[in-house]
Amino acid sequence: MDLIRHLECFVAVAEESHFGRAARRLGMAQPPLSQRVQRLEKELGVRLFARTSRRVALTRAGQLLLPEARALLDRHEALRAVARRVREGGSGLLRAGLPPDLAGPTVAALLEGFRRADTGIELEVRELTTAEQLAALRARELDVGLVHHPCALQGLALGPVLRRELGVLLAESADVAGVESVPLAALGARELVLFPRAEAPALYDELLNSCAREGWTPRAVRHGRGENFVRGLVLSGRAVAFAPRAEAVDVPGLVWRPLAGAPLARRHSAAWLAGREDAAVTAFAEAVTVALREREGAVVDGGGTLAASASADADRPGERAASGPVPPVRPLHLRPAAEYWL
Repeated sequence: MDLIRHLECFVAVAEESHFGRAARRLGMAQPPLSQRVQRLEKELGVRLFARTSRRVALTRAGQLLLPEARALLDRHEALRAVARRVREGGSGLLRAGLPPDLAGPTVAALLEGFRRADTGIELEVRELTTAEQLAALRARELDVGLVHHPCALQGLALGPVLRRELGVLLAESADVAGVESVPLAALGARELVLFPRAEAPALYDELLNSCAREGWTPRAVRHGRGENFVRGLVLSGRAVAFAPRAEAVDVPGLVWRPLAGAPLARRHSAAWLAGREDAAVTAFAEAVTVALREREGAVVDGGGTLAASASADADRPGERAASGPVPPVRPLHLRPAAEYWL
């Protein structure tokens, strides 16, 4: 029996709660999928699903076996990843995603930190948004990434969660440019420049909700990716943007100010599919932590919470994030994402 393929069929049906959808997801016809599930049930000696004409539900045995099946599939993927690296010449390749808003010196420090770890693995970095990284991780097209929180974390393991406080970038001529720290409510009728929502839906919503709680609703939200475009909108005097201190640059006409009470922050962590960590992934997570701490003053966020994305397009079909208290996060101690409050 092809156990791995049978387990893939079992997990797909469990997550989709429908044989037809699971078959489409796996790229196969429904009858062979049903046969594989039946053979797995026979091999294990338990019934995995309760079937009716309208729905498919996990039995108690199926509920107990699903986490074990997922763990076996994750370990199988880890084995294949190591084999791929060996097959590609001994040095291997670690495919990593980095967000577009990471400062250049931080990227350089991260790469140098990974190089010093001397894993014998080549690091290939790609500039990808959080949404793109999550999709690539789950498609096995990426080995590890650096994601913004909150986001959909089901099935992922995380490195330490790092917090960078955000300030406001505004025109030098703005009436609040002369104060030491700017209350959000003092931004008045200005527009806000943000990244497109599709890049990190939950983070986008969290930022706007935090602004509303602090008494500020932007007159309009403009979307921009490139630094020069965003700065141009801010220089116009009608808009502001949020940025960590490390991203504040000496641009004539622009100033950066901290926000009163530090109500906004970016939180990041290295992320990878649970069960697929190896020495190279661990080295990347450590390099990320050191680079963000030393270059951008990030701190390990041991007292906050991680919220799973509420947007339907961010979650995997049939999955729900676990919940529970947030334990203290020790630097460089890697743990499954399910241990955090999602």
